[in-house]
Amino acid sequence: MSHAQLPPGSGVGGTLLAPSGGVVGSGATGMLREREVVRITGKQAIVSFLESQTCFSVLRASGKVVVFDTRIPIQLAFYALVEHDMQAAPIWDPKKCQFVGILTVTDFIDVLRYYRETGADVIALASRSIADILADEGILNTVLKKNPPRRYVTGESVGADQHSGFLSVDADATLDRACHLLHDKTLDFLPVLLPSDMRVLATITYTCVLEHLVSNFREQRRLFDDTIYDLGIGTYGDDVVVAHPQQSLHEVLHTMHLHGLSAIPVVDETTKKIRGVYSRSDITFLTKASDAEDAVSNLNLTLEVLMAQQRTDVTTPDALHTCSTRHTLQYVFEYFAQWKFNRLICVDEEERVVGVVSARDLVAYFL
Repeated sequence: MSHAQLPPGSGVGGTLLAPSGGVVGSGATGMLREREVVRITGKQAIVSFLESQTCFSVLRASGKVVVFDTRIPIQLAFYALVEHDMQAAPIWDPKKCQFVGILTVTDFIDVLRYYRETGADVIALASRSIADILADEGILNTVLKKNPPRRYVTGESVGADQHSGFLSVDADATLDRACHLLHDKTLDFLPVLLPSDMRVLATITYTCVLEHLVSNFREQRRLFDDTIYDLGIGTYGDDVVVAHPQQSLHEVLHTMHLHGLSAIPVVDETTKKIRGVYSRSDITFLTKASDAEDAVSNLNLTLEVLMAQQRTDVTTPDALHTCSTRHTLQYVFEYFAQWKFNRLICVDEEERVVGVVSARDLVAYFL
C-alpha cells in the first residue's frame, strides 16, 4: 500500500493563533483575503494555460494508434488492445468511410457481463464482429449504456454514447476545448485528428492533460497551497461508492457501471479499512480463463480471489495511492509527477476511506 505522507507546510489553516492561544485579529482577515487572491490567481493561470495550448502539446512523440475495422471480430479486437497495451481504439466503418465510435477494453468485459445476465450462448461471441455488437440493441441499451459519474450529473442531459457516434477534436484545437469536451460529454477518451486528412493521431485522457499541467506548474508552489478538500476537489463522505472483498466480480462491475465509475475502492467490511482498488479494465479474470465460457464463469469469482492474482500491465487497475483531506493541491501535483496515478483514495488516520480524488476531478476544477 502506498501512503502519501503529509510534508511540512502542506496543511492549510485559515486562522492565525497567537502564542497564548488567542486569535490574531486584523492580520487573520488580511491573510484570508490574500489566500483567496492567490487561489483565484492560481486557477486563472491554469485556465489561461489551457486556452493557450493546443492538443498537439500533449501528444507523445513516439505514440502509436490502433484503429479497428467494424468487420473485425470483437474478441480479436480485444486481444489486440491488450497486446498493444492500449485502453481504447477508434472504430472505422469501411462502408461509411468514416469513424463511427470508440472501442475500449471495458466494452468487451461489459459484453461478457451481458452474456452472463441473459444466458445467451457465449460460444457465438467468437464469430461476432464489432459491427454485430454495435447493432445489438439489447447490448447497447444495457451494459454499454452510458452512465455519467453522479458527481457530474446536472439537470441537463449529459454523457455521450461513443458506440453510436464519434466525438473528436482537431489537433490544433485548444486544450481548453478538449477538456470541456471530455468534461461536458463525460468522456474517458477523446480522439485527436489531423484536420488535413482526418487521421487519428492519439487519444487524450484526463491523465494526459494532468501530466501536461503538472510538468508546467509543479514549481509554482504558492499558487496551489489550499487543500484538495477545501477546494472541493473529489468525492467525499456518503457519496463515495465502495466494494468489499467478498463481493463477486459481476456484482462489483455492475455497481461501477451503474455509478459511471472506472475504479472502486475495496474496503474491509468489518474494519472499514482500505484493502485496495479495483478497476473496470482489470483483465485478471480473463487471463485465468481457458475459453469464453470459462471467462463468463469467472465473473462469479470474488474480488479477494482476483486481487491476489492481479497482473501488472497497463490494463490492470492502478496501484493503491492514498492521501488525506489535509493534502494541498500542490502536494497532489508533486505526487502525480512521481507516480502518474489515475486517482487518489483519501483516508483518515485509521486508514478508512473518506474520499476519492481522480484525474478527472483535478482537471475539472480548472474548467
